[in-house]
Amino acid sequence: MPDDRLIHDPNAGIERLIEIMRRLRDPQSGCPWDIEQDFDTIAPYTIEEAYEVADAIERRDWADLEGELGDLLLQTVYHTQMGAEAGHFTFQSIVRAISDKMVARHPHVFGDESRDKTAEDQTRDWETVKAAERAAKAQTGVLDGVAVGLPALLRAYKLQKRAARVGFDWPDASHVIDKIAEESAELVEARDQLGPDEIEEEFGDLMFVMANLGRHLGVEPEAALRRANAKFTRRFRAIETALAARGKRPEDSDLAEMDTLWDAAKAAERSER
Repeated sequence: MPDDRLIHDPNAGIERLIEIMRRLRDPQSGCPWDIEQDFDTIAPYTIEEAYEVADAIERRDWADLEGELGDLLLQTVYHTQMGAEAGHFTFQSIVRAISDKMVARHPHVFGDESRDKTAEDQTRDWETVKAAERAAKAQTGVLDGVAVGLPALLRAYKLQKRAARVGFDWPDASHVIDKIAEESAELVEARDQLGPDEIEEEFGDLMFVMANLGRHLGVEPEAALRRANAKFTRRFRAIETALAARGKRPEDSDLAEMDTLWDAAKAAERSER
């Protein structure tokens, strides 16, 4: 019989969680579902959990954030266990690597460099260190290291930011706005004269430039879109509530009525500010 003392010790910390995952993945006595998983099947859950952490922060729900951070930590332990099984790495090697990286990237805290720098100076130093790390990995291109698996909008923002460091950028936001008008016209042309592939391409170009405008305005596009999603959800729920008071559901209504209720919800929000 396995020794379950660590499993049931509430004060055992991270070692308890690591052992729980090891047992879940045990080929003889583990959970059939967990045993069948691999890096590819677990990766979507990891991304989902990261977004749920961001959602809890945005809602300022600290009790929920505690749980979501635990879920995200579980994802790290899950990948670590699979990596250990394949001989790639261990939890301790991961901790050592990230600790070494943070010490190396903060010589003004852990080394002999002066802390008498602005946030801008430290950001520039940070990018210099990261560039050296990419070079050590033979990532010599300016865009190397921008993860392909990032959400597309966030990756667009990061690609543009990286290119801007070497001068490949518009001088100010007005030029980006001009480009948005150009891309919008090309999208209309594709819609009217071309096929689905061209429409998708032009739509993508327009979204890419919109992300660039956000960067020029100091707006992180992923955060802005999350905020817009939350606002849409909030106002649409107000529509549902108002319709329910009339004994109706959205499918019983029409656009004109729902649009009026939307405007009312919008006005109510503004009056509360």
